[in-house]
Amino acid sequence: MRTDQRKTAPRICPRQVMRAATVAAAICAAGSSGGAAPPLPLVHETTSPAVRTQPSAPDAEPLALDDHTGFEPIFDGSSMNGWDGDASFWRVENGALVGESTAENPVEQNTFLIWRGGEPKDFELKVEFRLSATNSGIQIRSAQVPAGGDVGKWVLAGYQADIDFENAYTGMIYEERGRGFLARRGQAVYVPAGEGARPRIVGNLERSADELKAIIKTSDWNHVHIIARANMIVQIVNGQVTSLLVDDDAENRSLGGLIGFQMHSGDPMKVEFRNIYLKTF
Repeated sequence: MRTDQRKTAPRICPRQVMRAATVAAAICAAGSSGGAAPPLPLVHETTSPAVRTQPSAPDAEPLALDDHTGFEPIFDGSSMNGWDGDASFWRVENGALVGESTAENPVEQNTFLIWRGGEPKDFELKVEFRLSATNSGIQIRSAQVPAGGDVGKWVLAGYQADIDFENAYTGMIYEERGRGFLARRGQAVYVPAGEGARPRIVGNLERSADELKAIIKTSDWNHVHIIARANMIVQIVNGQVTSLLVDDDAENRSLGGLIGFQMHSGDPMKVEFRNIYLKTF
Protein backbone atom coordinates (compact mmCIF):
# COMPACT_ATOMS: atom_id res chain seq x y z
CA MET A 1 0.00 0.00 0.00
CA ARG A 2 1.40 3.41 0.76
CA THR A 3 4.98 3.89 -0.35
CA ASP A 4 7.09 3.92 2.80
CA GLN A 5 4.16 5.37 4.74
CA ARG A 6 2.68 4.19 7.08
CA LYS A 7 -11.41 -24.70 -0.29
CA THR A 8 -14.44 -24.38 -1.70
CA ALA A 9 -14.81 -20.78 -2.52
CA PRO A 10 -18.00 -18.72 -2.22
CA ARG A 11 -19.93 -17.48 -5.21
CA ILE A 12 -20.51 -13.95 -6.42
CA CYS A 13 -24.15 -13.02 -6.68
CA PRO A 14 -24.94 -10.88 -9.73
CA ARG A 15 -27.06 -8.59 -7.51
CA GLN A 16 -23.88 -7.36 -5.83
CA VAL A 17 -22.86 -5.43 -8.92
CA MET A 18 -26.32 -4.49 -10.26
CA ARG A 19 -25.95 -0.92 -9.03
CA ALA A 20 -22.75 -0.57 -11.06
CA ALA A 21 -24.26 -1.98 -14.25
CA THR A 22 -24.27 1.28 -16.21
CA VAL A 23 -20.55 1.86 -15.61
CA ALA A 24 -19.67 -1.71 -16.52
CA ALA A 25 -21.73 -1.61 -19.70
CA ALA A 26 -19.98 1.56 -20.79
CA ILE A 27 -16.58 -0.02 -20.32
CA CYS A 28 -17.58 -3.15 -22.20
CA ALA A 29 -18.64 -0.90 -25.06
CA ALA A 30 -15.17 0.64 -25.03
CA GLY A 31 -13.90 -2.97 -25.15
CA SER A 32 -10.69 -4.01 -26.75
CA SER A 33 -10.23 -0.67 -28.44
CA GLY A 34 -9.02 0.66 -25.10
CA GLY A 35 -11.33 3.63 -25.49
CA ALA A 36 -12.37 5.68 -22.50
CA ALA A 37 -15.92 5.62 -21.27
CA PRO A 38 -17.69 8.79 -20.12
CA PRO A 39 -18.70 9.15 -16.48
CA LEU A 40 -22.17 7.78 -15.93
CA PRO A 41 -24.39 7.69 -12.87
CA LEU A 42 -25.04 4.28 -11.39
CA VAL A 43 -28.50 2.81 -11.86
CA HIS A 44 -30.55 1.60 -8.93
CA GLU A 45 -32.06 -1.83 -8.98
CA THR A 46 -35.83 -1.97 -8.97
CA THR A 47 -38.16 -4.89 -8.63
CA SER A 48 -41.39 -3.02 -9.24
CA PRO A 49 -43.20 -4.49 -12.29
CA ALA A 50 -44.92 -1.14 -12.80
CA VAL A 51 -41.72 0.50 -14.04
CA ARG A 52 -40.63 -2.32 -16.36
CA THR A 53 -41.33 -1.82 -20.03
CA GLN A 54 -39.91 -5.18 -21.13
CA PRO A 55 -39.83 -8.66 -19.61
CA SER A 56 -36.91 -9.09 -17.26
CA ALA A 57 -33.96 -11.15 -18.48
CA PRO A 58 -32.98 -14.29 -16.57
CA ASP A 59 -30.37 -13.83 -13.87
CA ALA A 60 -26.74 -14.31 -14.88
CA GLU A 61 -25.00 -17.42 -13.67
CA PRO A 62 -23.19 -16.94 -10.34
CA LEU A 63 -19.41 -16.86 -10.72
CA ALA A 64 -17.61 -19.60 -8.79
CA LEU A 65 -14.33 -18.33 -7.42
CA ASP A 66 -12.75 -21.79 -7.65
CA ASP A 67 -13.64 -22.07 -11.34
CA HIS A 68 -10.36 -21.81 -13.26
CA THR A 69 -11.73 -22.47 -16.73
CA GLY A 70 -9.55 -20.56 -19.20
CA PHE A 71 -7.02 -19.68 -16.48
CA GLU A 72 -3.38 -20.72 -16.35
CA PRO A 73 -1.41 -21.16 -13.11
CA ILE A 74 1.48 -18.70 -12.90
CA PHE A 75 2.98 -20.27 -9.77
CA ASP A 76 3.90 -23.95 -9.80
CA GLY A 77 3.56 -24.34 -6.04
CA SER A 78 7.09 -25.60 -5.51
CA SER A 79 9.64 -23.16 -6.94
CA MET A 80 10.34 -19.52 -7.68
CA ASN A 81 10.33 -20.25 -11.41
CA GLY A 82 8.99 -17.17 -13.21
CA TRP A 83 9.22 -14.95 -10.13
CA ASP A 84 11.89 -12.37 -9.34
CA GLY A 85 12.52 -10.80 -5.94
CA ASP A 86 14.93 -10.34 -3.07
CA ALA A 87 15.90 -13.84 -1.97
CA SER A 88 16.65 -12.56 1.52
CA PHE A 89 12.89 -12.08 1.99
CA TRP A 90 11.08 -14.36 -0.48
CA ARG A 91 10.90 -18.16 -0.56
CA VAL A 92 8.53 -21.03 -1.37
CA GLU A 93 7.02 -22.91 1.55
CA ASN A 94 4.08 -25.32 1.84
CA GLY A 95 2.83 -24.55 -1.64
CA ALA A 96 2.92 -20.77 -1.24
CA LEU A 97 5.13 -17.83 -2.13
CA VAL A 98 6.25 -16.45 1.23
CA GLY A 99 7.66 -13.02 2.01
CA GLU A 100 8.99 -12.64 5.54
CA SER A 101 10.95 -10.00 7.41
CA THR A 102 12.31 -10.03 10.94
CA ALA A 103 13.73 -7.57 13.43
CA GLU A 104 17.18 -8.72 12.33
CA ASN A 105 16.29 -8.56 8.62
CA PRO A 106 13.83 -5.67 8.23
CA VAL A 107 12.33 -4.30 5.02
CA GLU A 108 13.78 -0.80 4.77
CA GLN A 109 11.84 0.10 1.62
CA ASN A 110 8.79 -1.47 0.04
CA THR A 111 10.02 -4.43 -2.00
CA PHE A 112 8.18 -6.64 -4.48
CA LEU A 113 8.14 -10.13 -5.88
CA ILE A 114 7.63 -9.67 -9.63
CA TRP A 115 6.13 -12.14 -12.10
CA ARG A 116 8.31 -12.19 -15.23
CA GLY A 117 5.87 -14.09 -17.46
CA GLY A 118 4.49 -11.04 -19.24
CA GLU A 119 2.76 -7.69 -18.86
CA PRO A 120 -0.95 -8.46 -19.28
CA LYS A 121 -3.44 -5.81 -20.32
CA ASP A 122 -6.98 -7.21 -20.19
CA PHE A 123 -7.10 -10.12 -17.76
CA GLU A 124 -8.52 -11.80 -14.69
CA LEU A 125 -6.30 -12.74 -11.77
CA LYS A 126 -7.23 -15.09 -8.93
CA VAL A 127 -5.03 -15.50 -5.86
CA GLU A 128 -5.25 -16.38 -2.18
CA PHE A 129 -3.31 -14.48 0.48
CA ARG A 130 -2.61 -14.72 4.19
CA LEU A 131 -0.99 -11.91 6.17
CA SER A 132 0.48 -11.96 9.69
CA ALA A 133 1.15 -8.26 10.27
CA THR A 134 1.46 -4.76 8.78
CA ASN A 135 0.74 -4.28 5.10
CA SER A 136 0.99 -5.84 1.64
CA GLY A 137 -0.67 -5.66 -1.76
CA ILE A 138 -1.17 -7.22 -5.18
CA GLN A 139 0.29 -5.14 -7.99
CA ILE A 140 -1.27 -5.15 -11.47
CA ARG A 141 -0.52 -3.16 -14.62
CA SER A 142 2.60 -1.91 -12.88
CA ALA A 143 6.04 -0.72 -13.98
CA GLN A 144 9.39 -1.46 -12.39
CA VAL A 145 11.06 1.67 -11.04
CA PRO A 146 14.69 1.94 -12.18
CA ALA A 147 17.07 1.16 -9.33
CA GLY A 148 19.41 3.86 -8.13
CA GLY A 149 19.79 6.35 -5.34
CA ASP A 150 17.24 5.48 -2.66
CA VAL A 151 15.33 3.10 -4.94
CA GLY A 152 16.04 -0.60 -4.58
CA LYS A 153 16.17 -3.27 -7.28
CA TRP A 154 12.67 -4.72 -6.88
CA VAL A 155 10.36 -1.70 -6.74
CA LEU A 156 7.04 -1.37 -8.57
CA ALA A 157 4.73 1.55 -9.27
CA GLY A 158 1.13 1.14 -10.33
CA TYR A 159 -2.30 -0.17 -9.42
CA GLN A 160 -2.49 -2.18 -6.23
CA ALA A 161 -5.17 -4.32 -4.64
CA ASP A 162 -4.45 -3.20 -1.11
CA ILE A 163 -3.99 -5.58 1.83
CA ASP A 164 -3.34 -4.83 5.51
CA PHE A 165 -3.49 -6.80 8.74
CA GLU A 166 -6.00 -4.49 10.43
CA ASN A 167 -8.19 -4.58 7.30
CA ALA A 168 -8.43 -0.82 7.21
CA TYR A 169 -7.39 -0.88 3.54
CA THR A 170 -7.95 -4.44 2.33
CA GLY A 171 -10.28 -4.44 -0.69
CA MET A 172 -9.36 -0.94 -1.83
CA ILE A 173 -7.68 0.04 -5.10
CA TYR A 174 -4.52 2.05 -4.49
CA GLU A 175 -1.78 3.34 -6.80
CA GLU A 176 1.70 2.67 -5.48
CA ARG A 177 4.11 5.59 -6.11
CA GLY A 178 1.30 7.37 -7.93
CA ARG A 179 -2.09 8.90 -7.25
CA GLY A 180 -2.69 7.18 -3.91
CA PHE A 181 -6.14 5.88 -3.01
CA LEU A 182 -8.33 5.60 -6.09
CA ALA A 183 -11.33 3.53 -4.92
CA ARG A 184 -11.98 2.79 -1.28
CA ARG A 185 -13.84 -0.24 -0.05
CA GLY A 186 -17.51 -0.11 -0.99
CA GLN A 187 -17.05 2.56 -3.67
CA ALA A 188 -17.47 2.79 -7.42
CA VAL A 189 -15.11 5.56 -8.54
CA TYR A 190 -14.58 7.44 -11.79
CA VAL A 191 -11.27 9.24 -12.49
CA PRO A 192 -11.79 11.88 -15.18
CA ALA A 193 -9.27 13.10 -17.69
CA GLY A 194 -7.56 16.43 -17.24
CA GLU A 195 -4.68 17.82 -15.26
CA GLY A 196 -5.33 17.77 -11.54
CA ALA A 197 -8.61 15.88 -11.91
CA ARG A 198 -9.60 14.07 -8.73
CA PRO A 199 -11.36 10.72 -8.40
CA ARG A 200 -15.12 11.00 -8.06
CA ILE A 201 -17.40 8.61 -6.22
CA VAL A 202 -20.16 7.81 -8.69
CA GLY A 203 -21.93 5.30 -6.49
CA ASN A 204 -21.69 2.85 -3.63
CA LEU A 205 -21.67 -0.90 -3.95
CA GLU A 206 -24.48 -2.98 -2.45
CA ARG A 207 -22.55 -3.65 0.76
CA SER A 208 -21.12 -0.90 2.94
CA ALA A 209 -17.42 -0.54 3.76
CA ASP A 210 -17.97 -2.04 7.22
CA GLU A 211 -20.03 -4.94 5.86
CA LEU A 212 -17.27 -5.70 3.39
CA LYS A 213 -14.64 -5.48 6.12
CA ALA A 214 -16.53 -8.15 8.04
CA ILE A 215 -16.06 -10.72 5.27
CA ILE A 216 -12.24 -10.37 5.32
CA LYS A 217 -10.51 -13.02 7.45
CA THR A 218 -7.65 -12.05 9.77
CA SER A 219 -4.60 -14.35 9.93
CA ASP A 220 -6.33 -16.72 7.52
CA TRP A 221 -6.57 -17.30 3.78
CA ASN A 222 -8.56 -14.79 1.71
CA HIS A 223 -9.46 -15.06 -1.97
CA VAL A 224 -8.93 -12.09 -4.30
CA HIS A 225 -10.30 -11.94 -7.85
CA ILE A 226 -9.25 -8.95 -9.96
CA ILE A 227 -10.86 -8.15 -13.32
CA ALA A 228 -9.05 -5.60 -15.50
CA ARG A 229 -10.67 -4.69 -18.82
CA ALA A 230 -9.84 -1.54 -20.79
CA ASN A 231 -9.98 1.31 -18.24
CA MET A 232 -12.02 -0.58 -15.63
CA ILE A 233 -10.76 -2.54 -12.63
CA VAL A 234 -13.02 -4.59 -10.35
CA GLN A 235 -11.75 -6.12 -7.11
CA ILE A 236 -13.58 -9.03 -5.48
CA VAL A 237 -12.61 -10.37 -2.06
CA ASN A 238 -14.07 -13.62 -0.76
CA GLY A 239 -16.86 -13.44 -3.30
CA GLN A 240 -17.87 -9.84 -2.61
CA VAL A 241 -17.20 -6.90 -4.93
CA THR A 242 -15.21 -4.51 -2.74
CA SER A 243 -14.22 -1.73 -5.16
CA LEU A 244 -14.69 -0.67 -8.77
CA LEU A 245 -12.60 1.84 -10.70
CA VAL A 246 -13.10 3.48 -14.09
CA ASP A 247 -9.96 5.41 -14.99
CA ASP A 248 -10.05 7.97 -17.81
CA ASP A 249 -6.86 9.71 -16.68
CA ALA A 250 -4.87 8.75 -19.78
CA GLU A 251 -1.80 10.67 -18.63
CA ASN A 252 -1.38 8.68 -15.40
CA ARG A 253 -3.22 5.40 -15.85
CA SER A 254 -1.74 2.20 -17.21
CA LEU A 255 -3.59 -0.29 -19.42
CA GLY A 256 -1.01 -3.04 -19.02
CA GLY A 257 2.03 -3.99 -17.01
CA LEU A 258 3.65 -6.20 -14.42
CA ILE A 259 2.04 -8.33 -11.73
CA GLY A 260 3.69 -8.52 -8.33
CA PHE A 261 3.31 -8.89 -4.58
CA GLN A 262 4.41 -6.36 -1.99
CA MET A 263 6.31 -6.53 1.27
CA HIS A 264 5.88 -3.28 3.14
CA SER A 265 8.60 -1.50 5.08
CA GLY A 266 8.29 -1.37 8.84
CA ASP A 267 7.65 -3.97 11.50
CA PRO A 268 8.38 -7.67 10.96
CA MET A 269 5.78 -9.37 8.78
CA LYS A 270 4.94 -12.52 6.91
CA VAL A 271 2.74 -12.65 3.81
CA GLU A 272 1.83 -15.73 1.77
CA PHE A 273 0.31 -16.12 -1.71
CA ARG A 274 -0.94 -19.36 -3.25
CA ASN A 275 -3.25 -20.72 -5.96
CA ILE A 276 -2.33 -17.96 -8.42
CA TYR A 277 -4.22 -18.14 -11.72
CA LEU A 278 -4.28 -15.75 -14.68
CA LYS A 279 -6.59 -15.51 -17.68
CA THR A 280 -5.75 -13.03 -20.43
CA PHE A 281 -7.95 -11.66 -23.21
